[in-house]
Amino acid sequence: MPPLTEKENVFAKHTPTNVSGDSNSPSMDREHDTKNPIMYNGEAVEVEGDEDFSEADPFVPFDDLPEEAKRIITIRAVLLGCICGALVGSSNIYLGLKTGWTFGANLFGAIVGFAVIKPLAKALPATFPIFGGDFGPRENNIVQTVATASGGLSNVFVSAIPALYTLNLMSDDPQKDFGRLICLTIVSGYFGFAFATPLRKFFIIYVARELRLVFPTPSATAMTIRSMHAAATGAALAKLKMKALSWAFAGALLLRVVSQYAIGILWDWHIFAWFFIWGNHNNLAIHVVNWGWMIEWTPAFIGVGMLTGLNTALSFFGGSVLAWAIIGPALIHQKMAFGTAIVPDDPKWGEYMNFGSLGLAASNKETPSPRFWMLWPGVLLMIVVSFTELFLQYKVFWFICKAIYRACCQQANALYRKKNGAGHPYLEKRSQQKQEDLVEDPAKPEEMVPWWWWSPLLVLMIVLICVVMGVQYEMPVGMSLLSVVLAFVFSFLAIQCTGVTDITPLTAASKASQVVLGGATKAEGWVPADAQRLNLLGGAIANMGANQASDLVGDFRVGFLLRTPPNQQWLAQGLGTIVACFLAPALFILFAKAYPCILDTEAATCAFSGPSVAAWRAVAVAVTADTFPVPNSSGIFSIVFALFGGAMTVFREYAYKGKWEKYRVYHPNFMVIGLSFTLIQTYYGTAMCIGAIPSYFWMKRNPKSFDIYGFAIAAGLIAGEGIGGVINAVFQIAGIAGPDPYGTTIACPAGMC
Repeated sequence: MPPLTEKENVFAKHTPTNVSGDSNSPSMDREHDTKNPIMYNGEAVEVEGDEDFSEADPFVPFDDLPEEAKRIITIRAVLLGCICGALVGSSNIYLGLKTGWTFGANLFGAIVGFAVIKPLAKALPATFPIFGGDFGPRENNIVQTVATASGGLSNVFVSAIPALYTLNLMSDDPQKDFGRLICLTIVSGYFGFAFATPLRKFFIIYVARELRLVFPTPSATAMTIRSMHAAATGAALAKLKMKALSWAFAGALLLRVVSQYAIGILWDWHIFAWFFIWGNHNNLAIHVVNWGWMIEWTPAFIGVGMLTGLNTALSFFGGSVLAWAIIGPALIHQKMAFGTAIVPDDPKWGEYMNFGSLGLAASNKETPSPRFWMLWPGVLLMIVVSFTELFLQYKVFWFICKAIYRACCQQANALYRKKNGAGHPYLEKRSQQKQEDLVEDPAKPEEMVPWWWWSPLLVLMIVLICVVMGVQYEMPVGMSLLSVVLAFVFSFLAIQCTGVTDITPLTAASKASQVVLGGATKAEGWVPADAQRLNLLGGAIANMGANQASDLVGDFRVGFLLRTPPNQQWLAQGLGTIVACFLAPALFILFAKAYPCILDTEAATCAFSGPSVAAWRAVAVAVTADTFPVPNSSGIFSIVFALFGGAMTVFREYAYKGKWEKYRVYHPNFMVIGLSFTLIQTYYGTAMCIGAIPSYFWMKRNPKSFDIYGFAIAAGLIAGEGIGGVINAVFQIAGIAGPDPYGTTIACPAGMC
């Protein structure tokens, strides 16, 4: 097996990017930084261990960890992990409904877990109930594991589930469906949880070296925990991280809550609308306003830009320019797409237009809105790029088949040896793994998860999926089982892709599930409404199963590096999943009640654009409709654009070799470009650039400082705005939100923000 390249070795470069983007952020210079030392209490703090990362083997656990108690699942760890997960889960519902992006709780849980429990553990004696006693890296891993599990399962509640309501396939009020949504989440979430258990041995131990499964964000999380628990400087570094995270979290939360009362001043800067007003409502600036070009001071997407880096941010911004500054205006000029006046009777703002409608009048071949026209090339591009990325990993299928065959030979040889006292020569030979591909499992036999823990649970969840989907959603058993099979298949692909690239390809998995289910319902002659319901629910099952499985296998990677017993991690994952099963649907109902426009495609304006909702809805309609609903010009452009994106993905894989390797980072991210086509809110790309550009120069100038503060600040900004959004939703329901009835819309176009 060839050695890992610098790109593959996360111990040389471990920028965490577990968001719905890509990991092409600029490489961090890991050299010793003497010009810009990190200061704590007036003294320089050395970041222990960083100089060794480039030489370390990413498939060997850390061997310099302090001793720790055997029982690391404690009340304090589980309680704090659930709180961290709830914060991240809340942020994900808010941000996902706005932009379709969701985030993992790995680093957030790791940093907050250390910062909260470590001081308490030092201050209180071991005999003090709940919070006293030593706190080590493995218990820190339990906090992070619970946080990741309890913050998951939000993806379908910002995509498939709202899409069901926009198509009127559920009741008229999500609150009436709370029980049904809970049941769906429990059976799908615990299916993914149970299925992930045997995959630990397969992906973390058995084929890790052969497939180069380094899991960048989980590995970065493990190294963060390790560095915080370093004997000399770990506590000081953790305090610096937590201080940065806390200030960022508090500032983002305060800005999100306060800004609603003066949104045109504190949150949205409609600069071109101001030009229009100053020009006495008689200049071309209104045409820029119509396409949403403004600055929004959204801390979350400034943080996203810091995390994902310059390539993703510029790709998103460039995609927005292409879609909403070039193609969109050309469509309107050529009368191939149409908008509607927002305030047609206003003599000053009569030209203020809405180009983002997905209502019935704007979602057809004859009079499409620019957003409906642009939705199809965006969705098809994301699907094609996702599958191209998967197919470029074609060697994976061979490795997986070889590994399964080897495992079968091992089991057969063990049975033969038990019966005959010696192994079979053929089976002995075929069951051996090459020495250079071996990964030693640090877990002792008694620390493993026994098969009788997870296999009955897996069988039970499959049975319950059939029962719940049949009784509550009228889905035939055959279709339920097809959804389960798709979840199995896409879990393998999702985990492998996450392990190599740090990107979970849920777009490809979900859309492929919808296409397969759409073909099945077409063959059986289902009526469109029932076919669409089955399509979205079946895709949701596959999505939740693959999402939860990939998240939890990533957690097992953290535990592998920290030598955490898998059975204790498994219990922590199960406890965290309980929280996610109730939290995700409850938060969705909260936002749907506070902002009914989320589920109303006829709404002229809405604070939540729901690009993932539109994408799921579009695919469900397209694969079940009697006539294809896409405008001809949009369909042709979609095919050409998607083929170009697929070709460019192949080009990126094979063209940047040797001396050209350094230019790979400048290659546009076509997955993000596709997302920008579905999202008419252009200001998110601008906000990402506001975060990414200064961070790029910060990393270049002082990489060690960015390593300590940058990720913590980004995590705080993302979580802070998300929780602020939850508070705003509560205010909205309570009737005390801004700008109406309290606050002002001054500086907003036509007094509307």
